[in-house]
Amino acid sequence: MWQLAESAHPVLADEGGAILDERTGRWTHLTPTASAALMLLLVGATEEEAAGQYAQRYGIDAAQAAVDVRTVTDALTARGLAATEPVARGRWWGWWR
Repeated sequence: MWQLAESAHPVLADEGGAILDERTGRWTHLTPTASAALMLLLVGATEEEAAGQYAQRYGIDAAQAAVDVRTVTDALTARGLAATEPVARGRWWGWWR
């Protein structure tokens, strides 16, 4: 399952958005369509469900919507802002780090 990293804090709107990476202090800015794809993913939709809703919203075919949603997830994963695996939590004895 795809999800944002624990250190990623999104600010999303229909006009676009941004994600703050608290590890680096850098913002990643999103286009309106990338923001829409991310909003659909964050409400718990799978990539396939998000692509279907994205296709309806923008009036495009399902194949193109799937490519668009996958592009957003791949870009955020490559930047370390998201992961397809559950976010690993630190060990309890490493709390002082």
